[in-house]
Amino acid sequence: MKSEIQQKLEQLAFDRTIPFCYGCYIKAPKGVCPGCRSDDLMRHLEGVGCEYGTDWIIKHILEEELTPVHIDEAFEDSIRSCYPEETQVGWMTFDTVELMKSQDPLSWKFARDEYESELESDEQIISFDNGATYYWGHDLETLVE
Repeated sequence: MKSEIQQKLEQLAFDRTIPFCYGCYIKAPKGVCPGCRSDDLMRHLEGVGCEYGTDWIIKHILEEELTPVHIDEAFEDSIRSCYPEETQVGWMTFDTVELMKSQDPLSWKFARDEYESELESDEQIISFDNGATYYWGHDLETLVE
């Protein structure tokens, strides 16, 4: 699924940009510079700039149109859906998630990392920058449709 989405994002990048000759500093919508006849063209994204390749365009589209996944929040929500909101110890009542995080931070981190890994292997979350930023798979599918 990731490679399919990557291909669709590249197509989206081409659809939203036009060829640009940096040497003549003019747009070349037909794929050849009308000034120097070069076909070695950059991509121009209106209001953003021009550069070779599509990676920068895809990055811009993702940053502007999608919200990255906040793994910590998603994991906390998942835990909250599995366990009661509050835990009572003696006469004291605690937020279950906060209690778990404070009493065994190492276990919490391992469980969070396992949750992230599982979401990624199921392609529910997808990253295009080696895990620095994740996006929900369904959001990406909606974007490229």
